[in-house]
Formats: sequence, C-alpha cells, structure tokens
Amino acid sequence: MSIMLVNSNLYKKSSKSQKVRCEICANYCKISDGSFGVCRQHKNINGELHDESYGIVSSLSPDPIEKKPLHHFMPGTFTYSIGGFGCNMTCLHCQNYMISHEYDKLSRGIKILPETIVENAVKYNCKSIAWTYNEPTIHLPFSKKTSLLARQRGLKVIYVSNGYFSRQSIEEVLTFVDAFNIDLKSMSQEFYKKVCGADLDIVLDNLKRIYLEGKHLEITNLIINNHNDSSEEIEQLCDFVVDELGPEVPLHFTRAFPYYKMNDISPTYESTLFEARNIAIKKGIEYIHLGNI
Repeated sequence: MSIMLVNSNLYKKSSKSQKVRCEICANYCKISDGSFGVCRQHKNINGELHDESYGIVSSLSPDPIEKKPLHHFMPGTFTYSIGGFGCNMTCLHCQNYMISHEYDKLSRGIKILPETIVENAVKYNCKSIAWTYNEPTIHLPFSKKTSLLARQRGLKVIYVSNGYFSRQSIEEVLTFVDAFNIDLKSMSQEFYKKVCGADLDIVLDNLKRIYLEGKHLEITNLIINNHNDSSEEIEQLCDFVVDELGPEVPLHFTRAFPYYKMNDISPTYESTLFEARNIAIKKGIEYIHLGNI
C-alpha cells in the first residue's frame, strides 16, 4: 500500500490534541490518531494526515466519453477512465458500492504511477482522462499530480463527481479539471441527509462555482421511484439549472435499479424519465438526455 503525507493546506492540526481536521471534502472530518475519515482513505498518523490510497486504483479503462456521461465535451472521442476506492457520501442506492463502500483495496487494488496512467491514455489514443466510478475528490493529491502530467501531454481532464467539495478542494480542482459531470441527486435536503449523508446546499454552491468559472458542466439526476421522482422536484431541479446556471447546461435523467441498501425499490419507470424530459423542455433546458433506458 502506498502512503503519502497530505499537503498541509488540506488539513488542520489540533493545538490541544493529536486530532486533525481533514479539509479535502465537505465532511471536514475530525480524525483521531490512528483513525480514518468517512471516506476510509485518509488516516491520522501521529497527528498528521496521510493518504493511504495514493497510487492505488480499482479500475482503468478507455471508454467513449459519452459513457461518463458527457455528450457535449469532445464528443466521439475516447477518455481514459480511472476509478479508486471509497466515497465521501454514504448513498443507500450506490450503483458502485463494491468499490465505494464494500471493498478490500489491498487485494483488489492496482498499484500504478501517474506517469503510467498518462502513457496508457496516449497509447489508447484517448483525448482525455476521466476520474470516475467512485468519488475522485477523496484522491485529490493523486488525481492532481496525474492530471497535471496529462495536461502537459495535451490531454483534457474530467471529474465525474458528487460535487461534495470543500472550499479548499474546489479551489484546487478548478485549476486542473476541464469538464465536470456532477450527480445532483435530489433537490430535497431531507433526501441528501437521510439517503446520502450529505448537505444539498454545498453541492448547489459548488455547481454554481463550477459554472461561473466557465468549466464545461453536465448534470446527472438519478431518478428513484417514490424518493425523488415527483413532478414538483423535477421542476425545482430544472428551475435551478435555468435560473442559477444556464439553460445550455446539459441535463441527464437516469434510471435507478435495486442496489446496495435500496434493493427493495423497483427500476425507475421509463414513463417517469419521459415526463422528466417533458418538464425540462417546458422549463427551457436545451440539452436533455435519458440514461439506462
């Protein structure tokens, strides 16, 4: 396992104990000596924060960029997809729970250097690299180093993310990421708290920041029967995109399937996605895509 000391600007030491406050994501975990934060990747070792997954990935694959999904950023090209382990949310319906929540990175992990990832991307004629499959923010030191090397080779950088950045990490991420697909899970604070263990307002603020910085942005909304599928909530989401971002921001409505701790739900009704698309059209969204259908 690779252990890397986290940059001191991404955590704070306690003056009274050996606890540290991780500032890589919006959980701002206060971690005791010998313990991990929510993501289970960052560990307090003798009052200093270490990344125990540096250079360890779960998957590597050249993919059509449309699978991210990004339909309006370098369409028709391939992107080199990189996934890790862990997550900073605790979504009950996680579609990638095998690498985000239930995993053994020691036995399943692939050790790889940033330079090798970039060489692989070039070899497979990819025009970009994409941090995807699990939440990339929690691997910020590794993704940043790799991404900067990729940009030196003329590759673009993509983050497929839940948008739960800290104030510190969004500043760093915006310096090296060219395109984002952010999963906006719901417009309900209650949904975010109970289902995802997170704060909706932080995600909305980060979406606005990404848009204002002029980065390419697409949004995915996974619709779950009887949880976030009401017409009122879809209207709220579309209003946010139009009023706070712009009608040109592509919106992806996607079907959910029984998974992880929500294995009692039924697959999202296709009619619900069609209705969501109709609402988005009426609200003025210019680019609407339906996924898993």
